[in-house]
Amino acid sequence: MESAVPAAGFLYWVGAGTVAFLILRIVYSLFEFYRVWGVGGGIGSIVTGSTDGIGKSYAEELAKRGMKVVLVSRSQDKLNQVSSEIKEKFKVETRTIAVDFTSEDIYEKIKTGLTGLEIGVLVNNVGMSYEYPEYFLEIPDLDNTIKKLININVLSVCKMTRLVLPGMVERSKGAILNISSASGMLPVPLLTIYSATKAFVDFFSQCLHEEYRSKGIFVQSVLPYYVATKLAKIRKPTLDKPSSETFVKSAIKTVGLQSRTHGYLIHSLMGSIQSILPSWINFKMAMGINKSTRARYLKKYKKN
Repeated sequence: MESAVPAAGFLYWVGAGTVAFLILRIVYSLFEFYRVWGVGGGIGSIVTGSTDGIGKSYAEELAKRGMKVVLVSRSQDKLNQVSSEIKEKFKVETRTIAVDFTSEDIYEKIKTGLTGLEIGVLVNNVGMSYEYPEYFLEIPDLDNTIKKLININVLSVCKMTRLVLPGMVERSKGAILNISSASGMLPVPLLTIYSATKAFVDFFSQCLHEEYRSKGIFVQSVLPYYVATKLAKIRKPTLDKPSSETFVKSAIKTVGLQSRTHGYLIHSLMGSIQSILPSWINFKMAMGINKSTRARYLKKYKKN
């Protein structure tokens, strides 16, 4: 009986220490959450690829929080339409910058368009995928596709971060939300370039968060599975393929709390399952799904 007393005491302190640690983690996470969203009230945000899907939904959620919104996308007509909708619905100031992210010489124009505005939140959302899954050497217009995917998915993230990060560091406050993909979490054959570029976004985000978190900057990697958008070619939302509005309402609640997130409960469960599977199973599943999708596409659109 006497030996049981020290053991009980030890377990008590282990339990108490664990509880104290968890409480501190929760308090710190809540502090981070409120510190990040303290950038509202007139501070600006910028969203790339903001006229459709996930980008448009992020722009609306930021406007809902009282933030000025800079909308950046290719089509000025679409930008004007989304800008008008946001102004009317949320009563915030908006700006539009029409650029084509396949080009490399657009960033001076974006910098000029941000003149006089303090950017508190950057959403690097603009992205491009394949028209359909394909073997690397058989990708149509391969050289041009390589350039476009790297310019849009990789270069834009680095360059946009380069534009806004100095101001955030100077103010010791800011958030950068980089939209990666579950395809960047594990290699996805037949979407090779896309998967690799999204892995870059994920790694870039994680590294940047560690570099600048002590300076008051929160950097988040968002890794969604399929969302019902034009990019994904999914029209009807389902439980595991939510609408962009549903996804972003969920994902934005993780800002300041999780630096790496799937953004949506069902996607988090899917990610947890996939992460514990042996790599050969993930490769086999991805190849099987993408070969089937490729065959359906070629049968429908590439008939001789």
